[in-house]
Amino acid sequence: MTRFRTGVSSTYEGEAPKSELTAEEESRAGLVLLYAPHFDELEPAYPFFTSEVIVGRDAGCSICIPDQAVSRNHVRIAATSDSRWLLHDLSSRNGTIVNGRYVSEHLLEALDEVRVGDAIFKFVDEGASAFVPFRIDGSRGKTAPPALPDLVGGCQMDAIARDIAAIAKTELTCMILGETGTGKEVVARALHRLSERKGSLQAINCAAIPQNLLESELFGYRRGAFSGADRDKPGLIKLADDGTLFLDEIGDMPLDAQAKLLRVLQSKEVFPLGATTAERVDVRVACATHQNLRERVRDGRFRGDLFARLNEHAVSLPPLRNRKEDIYLLAKTFAARYGRPDVGLTFSFMLALVHYDWPYNVRELESCIKRGLALTSGGPLDAKQLPEDVAAHMKEYGDKRRPTDRKSVEIPAPAPLAKRGAPTEAELRALLERHEGNVAAVGRELGKERMQVHRWLKKYGISLDAYRTEE
Repeated sequence: MTRFRTGVSSTYEGEAPKSELTAEEESRAGLVLLYAPHFDELEPAYPFFTSEVIVGRDAGCSICIPDQAVSRNHVRIAATSDSRWLLHDLSSRNGTIVNGRYVSEHLLEALDEVRVGDAIFKFVDEGASAFVPFRIDGSRGKTAPPALPDLVGGCQMDAIARDIAAIAKTELTCMILGETGTGKEVVARALHRLSERKGSLQAINCAAIPQNLLESELFGYRRGAFSGADRDKPGLIKLADDGTLFLDEIGDMPLDAQAKLLRVLQSKEVFPLGATTAERVDVRVACATHQNLRERVRDGRFRGDLFARLNEHAVSLPPLRNRKEDIYLLAKTFAARYGRPDVGLTFSFMLALVHYDWPYNVRELESCIKRGLALTSGGPLDAKQLPEDVAAHMKEYGDKRRPTDRKSVEIPAPAPLAKRGAPTEAELRALLERHEGNVAAVGRELGKERMQVHRWLKKYGISLDAYRTEE
């Protein structure tokens, strides 16, 4: 039985980390650590190098977890004939939990959460080796320091940071994609800082400005251009001259303003309202949206020529539910931001954080930590400081009466969908509309787990923000 090895170089030369992984190693499945009380005794990730992996406390196991809550040989994970991975609990003393339910057997799918003792992992069906250099507390040993310290996280955020650093000094227009709360403005500010442009960063939320005021905010106006214009006012584009203009929620920009913005990008000139001559501007544009702009182009709600001009380079930010290995580091970062850098986080608190799906992403996690710190003046953050939504999600965690053994127990889906196995895009959108974007409720109606619903959302390019009511 092959012992765990990383397959990743521990040192990097130059500014950008360089992988020494082969194509075969890059495709490896494995377990990525989300949290364990003694995480420093574990590896950040365990790629699978053999077709059968034994997880347990025994030193001879493929993955050794030195925890008394773990049986000597706790669980086996073996490759199936169709290149998938089947988890089988080896009659362990404390059982194996997958996605919050005890299992005896479970056919693993990407992002499944696997708990063995007090160690919590996520299963990845490829790319496990890429996670090896990145510990959950942010330490990296001999690996390169983060390219952008503001982008808090490990493997996935490091790749994004290196991508941003590579294009920051170019003239490429950058489109930043991601759900609400994933950190799009953080990326825009990092892009501007690394660009070394002498001007300022000017930001505007296109969805927050009334349509009749958006053009004057962007392009400015001359005195007398309209009633109440008693002085000249430079627009944000002019204020961003030799700097960066960040257009947040660009998908909500009215078509008329889109046409004028396109002219600015093409001619590098801005025409203030009421002006008779154009003004030259040198502006680098970054924009962000949570919407599917290609879909809006097809529907005639967004100009295709503007989309092509804005989409010279795209950066996609993953939702927090897809990078839960960063939750511990984010929680500690937010605690330090609010004056409690040394606050402890109990196991029950961290267990709830990594089990919850965070529909509003990093912004919601920050609010959770900020609230918890306000509720306790001393001592660690514990389950009693959890927000109501997070606490409610834990009520059925570890319920032995509701196993999720996929080979033996299958919650039936509604009859119209069961024949196909998966909803059509229209059916999924109808369910999201009915349940106001509540993925758990959609999953219950379909008889599927949350992660499967998220996979369908990704397949159809559906954003949950369109169906959720902002609080």
